[in-house]
Amino acid sequence: MSHPKKKQKELLAKLHITSLNEMQEEFVLAIASAANTVLLSPTGTGKTVAFLLPTIQALDPECKQVQLLILVPSRELALQIEQVIRQMGSGYKVNAIYGGRPISKDKIDLAHTPSIIIGTPGRIADHLRRETFMTISIKTLVLDEFDKSLEVGFVTQMQEILGNLQALEKRILTSATQHIKIPSFVGIENEVTIDYLHTKTNALSIEIVASKDKNKLQALVDLLYHIGNKPGIIFCNFKNTINYVSDYLKQQHIPHGHFYGGMEQIDRERALIKFRNGTHQIIIATDLAARGLDIPELNFIIHYQLPLKREEFTHRNGRTARMNALGTAYVLKWTGEHLPEFISSKKVIQLQDKQTKIVPKWATLFISGGRRDKISKGDIAGLFFKQGGLKSDELGVIELKQDCAFVAIPKQRALSVIEKTNNTRLKKKKVRITLLH
Repeated sequence: MSHPKKKQKELLAKLHITSLNEMQEEFVLAIASAANTVLLSPTGTGKTVAFLLPTIQALDPECKQVQLLILVPSRELALQIEQVIRQMGSGYKVNAIYGGRPISKDKIDLAHTPSIIIGTPGRIADHLRRETFMTISIKTLVLDEFDKSLEVGFVTQMQEILGNLQALEKRILTSATQHIKIPSFVGIENEVTIDYLHTKTNALSIEIVASKDKNKLQALVDLLYHIGNKPGIIFCNFKNTINYVSDYLKQQHIPHGHFYGGMEQIDRERALIKFRNGTHQIIIATDLAARGLDIPELNFIIHYQLPLKREEFTHRNGRTARMNALGTAYVLKWTGEHLPEFISSKKVIQLQDKQTKIVPKWATLFISGGRRDKISKGDIAGLFFKQGGLKSDELGVIELKQDCAFVAIPKQRALSVIEKTNNTRLKKKKVRITLLH
């Protein structure tokens, strides 16, 4: 095996990361040297890479059983971590398993035993009862976004899982919340705690936007025009509010996506794909999107409805000003509304009448073939360059899944490119290429 230093560089190179930030360096060292580590750090500071580097490097290439188990509170976070591990090109098999998809799909994925399993506690506990995989070689457990798993009621399942992990040597726990009580069943003792929760306040600007109307809809539109063509999230407290706001934005011809708990899983995934690749610059979401999601380079977030708790305010704000980049959290406040004490900004901004068009550059195409068909991102790029006639700067983000793929291309080219590429062969498979609405 190659030298660990070189190995780390190789893993990072695939992620286009040249060096670790201060928090990541400290956490990587702590994991390598201590049995129990706790990382407290805001969303978006690079926790995933920080715990993956040392845990992947500690895996035994000769072992044919599961060695690393990562528990997460949501399917989106499970899929995100799986994607990062695949991008790293570690050479170890990884699978994400979570509620909301058929257990038979999991069984197919787990038939050839992975070295790394990422999953939600409910689904992992279910598999342990079914004895789908062995726990005898699981030496490392990561509890990512642990406070959220407690919050959404996974205590019993986590207790059950921990009771099954007899060979455990290392426990790694991450959280974006300061006051976290770790239950005794986790077995964390003499832990090394790395606390970076208060390191990024300077990068975030909190600005109050006053609304004359109680419904705040016109103030929201004025604010979006004021911000212009930049990616951001509008946070609401309830699904019904999201639909209400969405209807108004549609009337104003402002393109956007949705993200909330009641949506079908496939719709949630596709909303995130379109947001990540720039097809939608704006997404309206509940607090489900406040943490754990892989959404890069957010310029702003808007609190359309005021958060009910300090933690929600912190997690929402954590979506912007990431990795010490600048970002703004706008608070929409009706004149008759009282701000909670944890929102202390004195910066009130006046909006000018501005009609900046919010027109995303990209459209998303769906391809009916994926990793399972031995299709690579290079194959997809080749098809769009050769047959689609695209130039290199016209090919946006490619997301490759097991059974399909998604590609961002310039909106005005979408229909002509579909015409040239639909029903052609990628590797040995004839693929359909359609516009993702």
